[in-house]
Amino acid sequence: MDSRSPRHPKLSVFYFEDGLQIPAIGLSVDVARRQPRGFVSHGHFDHLAAHELAFCSPITARFYQRRLGGRRWIRELPYGEPHVWDDHRLTTFPAGHILGSSMLLVESPRESLLYTGDFRLRKSETAEPAAPPRADLLVMECTFGEPRYRMPPREVVVPRLIATLRQSLDAGLVPVVFAYALGKAQEVTRILRSAGLRVLQHPSVFALSQEYEAAGCDLGGVEEYQESSPLADAVLVFPPPGRRAAGPQLPNSAVTIAVTGWALDERYKFRTGVDYAFPLSDHADFDELLECVERVSPRQVYCWHGQEPFVDELRRRGWDAYWLPRVRRPRVGHA
Repeated sequence: MDSRSPRHPKLSVFYFEDGLQIPAIGLSVDVARRQPRGFVSHGHFDHLAAHELAFCSPITARFYQRRLGGRRWIRELPYGEPHVWDDHRLTTFPAGHILGSSMLLVESPRESLLYTGDFRLRKSETAEPAAPPRADLLVMECTFGEPRYRMPPREVVVPRLIATLRQSLDAGLVPVVFAYALGKAQEVTRILRSAGLRVLQHPSVFALSQEYEAAGCDLGGVEEYQESSPLADAVLVFPPPGRRAAGPQLPNSAVTIAVTGWALDERYKFRTGVDYAFPLSDHADFDELLECVERVSPRQVYCWHGQEPFVDELRRRGWDAYWLPRVRRPRVGHA
């Protein structure tokens, strides 16, 4: 049965409709539109909605409130502490993607389901180490689900990044690192500060970094960038173009640097118009995706948020795998 077949087992347990839906408890998982009850795996906008009641980790709750504004009804789920819901148990585990990101284990009397959300198994400078538990069913992201997406060791990439920044500074230029305002920007800042570089953050990044600091994640000392800020020996950390709200513009002497897993593609730098690009990602690469499946050891695997051919890769390796978006809500009166 290929990954395009509509015939999937366990349709009564969950289905796909703008995200994962678990009908037995009326829970929508990472659905980016308002739901009566929604689980939010982490604080990136494409996973957020103003749910009537949101379930998330305590740190994600901070980002959820800040990014959506107002007072939201939230049930906090600290890592490793089961929440009983009728005859089900909900437990969060660190996902290693950004600070506060969570995997969700849903246990019923019959079986268990693990939803990974966006995750990363390798070490993060600012996120809690991922800890995927075993489960009967696994629903996982597969952003980098092709063999060409194998990240080089950070011990190789980070020194190259730091050397490029220092060379730019020595040439009298202002290095500007483009990184997502939540998560990647804070991790890159920690890396740069550990190397002794002065860091100025765009105001939208700086506001979220204050939440990191308040949550106990020390970034090593950062400053907010204003157009009047002195730039001597400073590296700027900005959101990528197109993701930047109103605020200070790039200085005229800027040299631009992207940090993203997509930099593995040599054409990325030319498509985006940056001067340099380095492969630093907060998503699992191809080998980590495979490792996650091995660690969870599920009976069935459902993939989405990435490369559908990863399903075929898992099947070649002996796993009973499917593409989640093809698991639709069953019609009334049908199994």
